[in-house]
Amino acid sequence: MGLVLLAVDPGSHIRHGAAVGGLLAAALSAPHVVGPWTAQRLDRARDGRRALAVAYLAYAVALTAGSWAVGRLPIAAAVGAVALAGCCGPLLTGGLSSRLAGIAGADHRSQRRAQGWDALTYSIGATGGPAVVASLATLVDPLVAMTALGGAAAVGAALTLTLPPSRRVFTGTAPGIRAGLSVLITHPALRRVTAMTMLSALPLGAFPVIAVVFGPQLADRPGAAATLTVACGLGNLVGSLIVTIFPLRGDPETLARRLFLALAAATALCAFAPTYPLALAGFALIGLGNATSFTATLAARSTYAPPDARTPVFVTSAGLKIALASVGAAATGGAAGLGGRSLLVIAAAITTVAVLTAVGDRTLTRRRSTDPVGLDHADPLGTPRHERELR
Repeated sequence: MGLVLLAVDPGSHIRHGAAVGGLLAAALSAPHVVGPWTAQRLDRARDGRRALAVAYLAYAVALTAGSWAVGRLPIAAAVGAVALAGCCGPLLTGGLSSRLAGIAGADHRSQRRAQGWDALTYSIGATGGPAVVASLATLVDPLVAMTALGGAAAVGAALTLTLPPSRRVFTGTAPGIRAGLSVLITHPALRRVTAMTMLSALPLGAFPVIAVVFGPQLADRPGAAATLTVACGLGNLVGSLIVTIFPLRGDPETLARRLFLALAAATALCAFAPTYPLALAGFALIGLGNATSFTATLAARSTYAPPDARTPVFVTSAGLKIALASVGAAATGGAAGLGGRSLLVIAAAITTVAVLTAVGDRTLTRRRSTDPVGLDHADPLGTPRHERELR
């Protein structure tokens, strides 16, 4: 949002500012697909805290430089700098989350509570970031807003160095990119959770655009769309607080399926909201469902990913999720003529398809299971039944 505001600002003296803003936004989000390569660098670092701090500082410098270049240097220079920041993006999200299991308490409840806190930080950033940018852009100018974002990343770099060291012992080796990616495909439960995460990322990126379309349909007043987005953000915060105070219990894959299905139901109900207040409640429920389902996916990655592949799993998932959310936003913008209700129905359908895909994969996996020692694929860790009984 800050990059778009910067490009359309009259002070930037840019022709076709909206198009340039879209290009800059794409330059920031598209490079997230390099997550597997940045994950390998992080995995090979002897001290993950320093590697993350360097990535955060590089993000801060590149984003600030790219913002400063808008309107002063050729567009290619601004796009290049912003793209460099985008390459560091997966480490700002999945990279830090991948360290969580190594510094949180070893017991199950401590791990789940930490994952709730992790989801809460995402919610705070997703809610507070746009608010800070909008406020500074209005009170001062968009360049100051973007500089503040760069400063926040720099502060994050310093704070990362204060984290306790991970209990994971560095062995001098790390899984290759292909090996790290293969875990997301070959592990049945992790594959299903990843599929749900990726497909549901499309509606996730679409919701802010849907709010812009849906708000004016129900309320003929300024700020209707922004209020819907704020309601979604507040629901996200509340959901994150709930799973932090009351950590999720049970099998993460099962929880993810149920919570994504609840998210689809909330989205579908919102599509049929007859009044603006009910639409606000619907968007709040969407935010709550997104926070709780996201926490379940964090728990699933931490539970199912082998310790030596945890970093690739987290960073790759985070990078692909951001990239697909951007695709969802772009596609929704192109389909805005369908109207807010139709777009919400489509979003609910996509999330439902994600859940049905996971259910279908689970059914096929169990049917194909012929393990002679009684491997029960319903068990998320794939532990042989006789070993579980002994335990």
